[in-house]
Parts: sequence; C-alpha cells; structure tokens
Amino acid sequence: MDPQLTEILQQFEVFKAAFVRKDYDTCSNLLSQLKVRLTKFRSLPPLFENTPNATQELMIARDIYEHAVVLSVKTEDQDAFERDFFQLKPYYVDARSRLPQSPQENLILGLNLLRLLVQNRIAEFHTELELLSSDALDNPCIKHAVELEQSFMEGAYNRVLSARQTAPDATYVYFMDLLAKTIRDEIAGCSEKAYDFLSISDARQMLLFSSDQELLTYVEEEHPEWEAKDGFVVFQKAKEAAPCKEIPSLQLINQTLSYARELERIV
Repeated sequence: MDPQLTEILQQFEVFKAAFVRKDYDTCSNLLSQLKVRLTKFRSLPPLFENTPNATQELMIARDIYEHAVVLSVKTEDQDAFERDFFQLKPYYVDARSRLPQSPQENLILGLNLLRLLVQNRIAEFHTELELLSSDALDNPCIKHAVELEQSFMEGAYNRVLSARQTAPDATYVYFMDLLAKTIRDEIAGCSEKAYDFLSISDARQMLLFSSDQELLTYVEEEHPEWEAKDGFVVFQKAKEAAPCKEIPSLQLINQTLSYARELERIV
C-alpha cells in the first residue's frame, strides 16, 4: 500500500477514536491535517485521475468528508457544514460510477435538506430535491425532511415540533431544535403585534410549549422586553405604524387625462 495512504488511514483511525469519545477539538485539528494530506491524491475531485489506488483513495476521502459533515453538526457550526458538504458532494455525484453507494449518503443529504429548511432557503431545498433519485426520495431520511418542509409551509407547526421524536438519526436533533426556535420566534413576532397581552395559558398554547415554566424561561431568555406578571404575558407595545403618504390625486388625474388626450390624437 502507498505509504501516504497508510499514514492517512492511521491518522483517520485516531480521528474516529477521538470522535467516539466526543473530543471534538482534537477531531477538528486532525481533520485539518487530513484535508491537507488528501490534496496530494490526484485521483480525487476535480482531477479524478485513474491512479493505482484510485478507488481506495476515493472511498477514504469520502469517509473523511462524511465525518467532517457530522462533526460540524456536533459542534453546531453551520458554516463548516456547508463547506464540508460541498467538498463531499462530488463523491456522491461525480464519483457515483466509480464507487459503491455510501451507507451514510441519504443521512447526509437529509441533514443538508434540514439545514436549508432551517435557513429558509426554500428554493435551494427544492433544487436539491429535484437532483435526487426516486429511490433516495423514498428513503426515511429524505422523507422526514420533505414532510417537515410540507408541514412548515402549511403552518402545521405542531407536526413540525412533534417530528423531533421521530427523527431518523440523533444528528437531526440539532436542526430540529433550530427549526422549533424559528417557528416560535415567528409566532412570537406575530403575537406581540396582534395582542397587548395574553394569559400565560394562552401564550403557552400559542407558542407550543408543554409547560408554563418552559414559556417563562423562553420569555426571560429570548424576549426580555416582554413582562410576565399576574398570570399574563404583557408584550412590548408595537411601534405605531408610520402614516401613509398622501396620494397626489389631482396630479394623478391630470396626468391620466393628458395621456388620454395624447392617445386620442394618435388614433
């Protein structure tokens, strides 16, 4: 075996051991080193040269980038997720004819769909869906993300929140929690504009909390401008809307009549 390939395999085993014990700082350091080492292989994207160890090098690189994507979820780094996913994607698309399908592919693709949904990048969400095969669309990881998007667009927020319990993998929970926060923030923004105050019971139901204490913690941490007192949540007074500018009706009428006269002259 190529000595460089052997060194990468050994270092990757150290990375995976650190990953299992949740030593994510060590994982990040090792990952940077592994990515540098991978640049020496001409069999990898975008060159795809047919070297003697091309297949093995492609599989190892794909495995490393898959772990990188999952590590970015564990460290709650969405920017790193996007970078690593785009580095991984050629192994799923351009190298498909060179490699057997990865067992982690649908899981990773589902995570990316969730990320796009959380970031409200709906057009990109549907673009990614259109690139998937029919078999992938039937996979539970992909179906979970699709059903979430449908519930989110329909405003069926209870279904979105309850879907956390049926997530196909523990890595999905991070994005599910972010989506729940997005939903609550959206409801909260509408509520403070629509009401001066709500009872704690009504606010708890509206914001989809299971207990009064969860609601009060949310108010304290996310909306310090609100006030919880005497069994009510009092919202910050909405700023008065700026008065509409007066429409210059006489000027508009004169312009319209002028256009009509010109049109009549032309005809």
